[in-house]
Parts: sequence; structure tokens; C-alpha cells
Amino acid sequence: MSSAKQVSIVGAGLGGLTAAIGLARAGHRVTVFEQTPVLGEVGAGLTLSSGSMRCLEMLGVDVRVRAAADESTNLPFLHYQSGALLRRGLAAVKGAAAARPAQQIHRADLHAILVEALQQITPGAIALSHTLTSFEQDAAGVTLRFAHGGSARADLLIGCDGARSVVRGALLGPQPLRFSGQVAFRCLVPMEIAAPYLTMNAGAVYIGPGATFNRYPLRHGALMNCVGLARTDAWQHEGWNTPATHAEFLAQYADWHPEVRALIGVAPPAGIVKWGLFVREPPPAWSVRRVSLLGDAAHPMLPFLGLGAAMAIEDGAILARAITDYEDAAEALQRYEAARRPRAAMIYRESVRQGEFVQAIDPERYADTPAPAHDPAIFDFDPSGLAI
Repeated sequence: MSSAKQVSIVGAGLGGLTAAIGLARAGHRVTVFEQTPVLGEVGAGLTLSSGSMRCLEMLGVDVRVRAAADESTNLPFLHYQSGALLRRGLAAVKGAAAARPAQQIHRADLHAILVEALQQITPGAIALSHTLTSFEQDAAGVTLRFAHGGSARADLLIGCDGARSVVRGALLGPQPLRFSGQVAFRCLVPMEIAAPYLTMNAGAVYIGPGATFNRYPLRHGALMNCVGLARTDAWQHEGWNTPATHAEFLAQYADWHPEVRALIGVAPPAGIVKWGLFVREPPPAWSVRRVSLLGDAAHPMLPFLGLGAAMAIEDGAILARAITDYEDAAEALQRYEAARRPRAAMIYRESVRQGEFVQAIDPERYADTPAPAHDPAIFDFDPSGLAI
């Protein structure tokens, strides 16, 4: 085991908190710098794969997560207009993954569990209202500088600040973006309002020409999480939390099943958001000496496999192991990147392929179409058995 290090993490999202908990449990000194003045997490539902649940088990938070989550089920695929059953969902996961079924949880609930776990180990580890503007590396460490004029010193810096990462930009330079021609919408509908429009099944994936509509329950049936992914000719903003209207959402699903349109129509207006899907090619490297990246800052993913949060959690668990196992800071980060790069590249490639596959499906012939990729290697991951 290496000596205790001072690690600065920029971004108090799911990946940053996972890394911080793993490092703190191993005896390292961790500070998480977050630019917002109030700690919290917005968003809606997310899926925790079997592999990410293994990582949360390593952190000692899996019991709390399962108590707040709902076990994921194989959602039926339905025709976008008739509601006819096209397929009953993918085959059940078998083997090691079956012992840790995927979970569906509200992002805010998972975030609150991780914050509490970190604060129990290291009270005061999260520093709010700290917007990173620059950093400098030298032979002994990294100096961080913030918008309010303050600074901090650390042995290592980890950028967990999302797809538009300040750390990534300073470390690797500008990275080109390409609009994918896809727009995503989401909303949360209280179950007592949604219930009359769920006769086709509580959770389901509607398949239509160039679009999908996915719904599943959260918070033990209190909320219905709704997500639409659709092709569009209109350029969309990249921001993933842009307010949207009922009319904008409904325009993408104008001729869809009445229950789809009804769910959109009864969604609380303040909770409807949209975001454009942008493609970023994975960078040639994401670790330089004492600075590295994690999650979307390192390898942003399209949402077609639902593994964005899971990949960030996996990153955090492996990063903590590498920093703990290797004394030299630069070597630890290189080992972390080498361990994660093949899987990140594979998931990026498969998420693009899955999107192309789903959006090209003819719903009239869906029953005869080969099932979407569901290789267990995509959804399962064993951090304890990974050589670093």
C-alpha cells in the first residue's frame, strides 16, 4: 500500500464522490471542490448495472443504495402506435451478474447516499463555491486556482467535472464536438397521476421510427421516470438540463400511442427538460503526470446503453485502488487509465452502435430483428478481479 496522499477532486457528482469515498476509506486525504454553493443533485432515474453495484459494495454503501432503489426488470418492447408487444425484453442475466441485479434509482437519492458516506468518513471533505480556473503541475504536486482568488495544493488532481470539463480543457486542449442529430427529453410524473395511463405495463420501451420512449417506476412506485430519445433536424443545445415545454416534447411523439402522449401531457411543467446528444471521440490519453480525468470528463457516453453513471462509478473505484496500490503518483494514474481505457472504448463503441441499431429499427418488423447487444461483459464488471 502506498503512503497517504492529498488528492483534490474537482466535481462533486457521482464519479467524484465514488472516488473520494474509496480514497478516504484507504486513508488518503481528500478534498472535493464543487462550484455550486449548495450541495445537491438534479436529474431523474438512472440504472446501476451489476458491475457498478459491485463497486458500491466495495465502498460499503450497497445496502443503503438497494434500500432506496428498485430492482431493474426486463422491460417489454411495445409498438409505438398500437402498443402491441414486440418483444418481452432481453434474456435474464445469468452467472455472476445475477447475484447483483441492476438497480434503478433517482439520481438525487444516490447522490445523497454518497455525500453522507463521505462525510461520515471525512467531515468537511466537500468545499462548495469553488470554481476551478486553472492549475499548475510541478515535480512535487499540483496547485489549483479558483475564481474567488483562493488556491489549494495537492499530490494529485482528478477532474470529475463532466463532459464540459475545465480540467480536461486545460489538460488536453479543446476537444471537437459533433451534434449527433438526436435530442433527449425527460420528465418525472407522480404515480397517482401516471397510473391511468399505464395499462400497457408499468415499465415499457416503446419503439418507433427514429425514436424510443422509455418509462419505469422510481422510489418504490412513487414516481414514473419517462425518457424520450428521438432524431431531429433541429440543432439542440448541449446542456443536459435545459427546460422544455409539453409542446416540444409532444412534437416528437405526435402520432404515438395515446398513453405515451398522455404521460407527457400530465408531466409537471417545471420538470420537463431536454438536451442535445453530442459525440466526442475518446481522447488519446486522459492522464498527464499528476492530473487525470474520470467519468464524462474522460470518456463521455451516448445514453443508449444507460451506463453513463455506472462507468463513472467504476472509474472511481479503480482510481482509488490504483492510487492506493502505487506509491508514485504518475504511475498510479497511468495504471488507472490503462485499466479503464479498454472498457471505456468498448462501452463508447457499443453505445454508438446501440443507438444506430435502435434508431434504424422498423417497428413493423421488430419481432424478426436480432436482439440489441446484451453481452454480459457490457453490463457486468468485477473491480476486484481487474489487474491494475
